[in-house]
Amino acid sequence: MAISAETIRQLHPYETRILHTLERLMGSHSWVPLDLIRKRAGFSESETLFRLGTLMEKGMVRYDVVPYEGYSLTFLGADTLALLSLSRHDTLSALGPLVGEGKESVVYEGLGLGRVAVKCHHVGQRSFQSVRLSREYIAEKTHCPWIFASRASAEREYEALKRLHPGARVPLPVGRNRNVIVMEFIEGTTLNRTRPADPAGVLAAILEQVAIAYSLGVIHADLSEFNVMLDRNGVVLIDWPQWVTPDHPNAGQILARDVENILRYFNRKFGIVADSTEEIARVTG
Repeated sequence: MAISAETIRQLHPYETRILHTLERLMGSHSWVPLDLIRKRAGFSESETLFRLGTLMEKGMVRYDVVPYEGYSLTFLGADTLALLSLSRHDTLSALGPLVGEGKESVVYEGLGLGRVAVKCHHVGQRSFQSVRLSREYIAEKTHCPWIFASRASAEREYEALKRLHPGARVPLPVGRNRNVIVMEFIEGTTLNRTRPADPAGVLAAILEQVAIAYSLGVIHADLSEFNVMLDRNGVVLIDWPQWVTPDHPNAGQILARDVENILRYFNRKFGIVADSTEEIARVTG
């Protein structure tokens, strides 16, 4: 379910308070009991149930009886809290249509100081356990529901964009709140959805950006044809939540995987042959 500016505008202040209450309580509860929500929000039981029912109709809260009876925020509810905060701080003035959706994020068009992309991180929406095992920033033995993993993912990507811009061609970071990043809107198409007139030139440009990022202390760690965009000015690298630094214990393997992914794509799609060892050596300088 996609969120809309109209849905957010129609929220009653009591519903916003319920969302904030659930967010706080999910630090210690995967499912929050009704009585605890009622006490922390300061409402009667009937008022609490009415507001929870309205929020469930809007897709912002869910209810279950397993492993015990309780309520939880949905990704839509978490997005709503972030968007409300970003709008209050004038980072975001309008939310437009959904323009992209991946395994772990959705992206909307918006307005801030100009046209922006609004990326909502949804880590673990398909399998939280598999994400926990593959992401070093999610502690294995700590209670860490998806809401906090999504927030950590957004924080990491925002940090990478700040490190990289303007040296490398990445979206300009504008602001972040919770699991949502506001960034420059890139007028372009992902590599997997286009056929460039000069594929060899595009490959060289991608590897140049990988080298610049490396010199700035960032390795993408998930590079593929799906997170390379082409706009009128060339190549833009996107989707940075899994980045690592060159001093990471597995940095060499991670960088090699990034480079080899791109080389395989250009070989398969365009018949371009390049030596991965040589290209990695150029990246690391």
